[in-house]
Amino acid sequence: MPLQQLVEYFNDRLEQEHKNGLRPFILENGAVRGVFGPILIGSRLSPIRETLRSANVIGQIAQLSVTSNSSQTIQSSGLENILSLPTEEPAQAESIINFDRLSRAVHMLNYLPQAHLDELLFLEVDPRHILGVKEDHGAYFEEVIVACGLKTANVAISLTANNAYTGFYQSLLKGLHNYQRRGYRVALKFDYHTLEKSAFELITKAAPDFIGLSALNLDRVRDNKLLEKLQHFNSLSRSLNGRSIMLNIDDKKTAVLARKTGFDLVQGHYFEQALDISVAS
Repeated sequence: MPLQQLVEYFNDRLEQEHKNGLRPFILENGAVRGVFGPILIGSRLSPIRETLRSANVIGQIAQLSVTSNSSQTIQSSGLENILSLPTEEPAQAESIINFDRLSRAVHMLNYLPQAHLDELLFLEVDPRHILGVKEDHGAYFEEVIVACGLKTANVAISLTANNAYTGFYQSLLKGLHNYQRRGYRVALKFDYHTLEKSAFELITKAAPDFIGLSALNLDRVRDNKLLEKLQHFNSLSRSLNGRSIMLNIDDKKTAVLARKTGFDLVQGHYFEQALDISVAS
């Protein structure tokens, strides 16, 4: 189905579901954006590459781009809906879920023109979304994926685990297992300071297809066990038949560290710069 038709299809669907006249998807200059109140949601796609053969791309990470919605108009029916919302926590949870779903639909639509059957689209899910949806995680989005002509196996649901959610790991695991049962791939992401016992226990119990580590601020880490921890991170991934990713690599030193400690995959601005240089030469 052509992209314009898909945009109209999802606009019709949401308009019918919410009965508020809102048609949030916009197609301009070949890119899809989503209207969410005063902002416009767009996509930036960043390749994930094999560490030892960086020309080989295995998938794309979808990242949010946000701009102000200068043409925002609110109809009276929209105001009535806002004023009728309850002020307690469930309204906030519903808003997070709606934002998450809209964002992922925008990313999916922007990914389609360059989709390859042997590649994956990595989509971030807010932990509060997983906690807010009590069952059938991924069912709603599966309909979006199928309408776009893809399968859940083409999508990796990515969850950033941090210390704030340590007490909720059991509920998060339930949600992740629901995604896995529907055929989605699962990715867990960490930064170095969250690599504690609870993080490794979460990885073991979730058995994700991918575990990622952000390289942001890694050069500032003062830990004589850095190499040992990164090697353990990669060994654990392999023991679970998963693949490890070092994310947000901006320089050659960090790229060398990823190779030295055994990361399977890499992502970051450094590789896009290197590719641009090789193409130019």
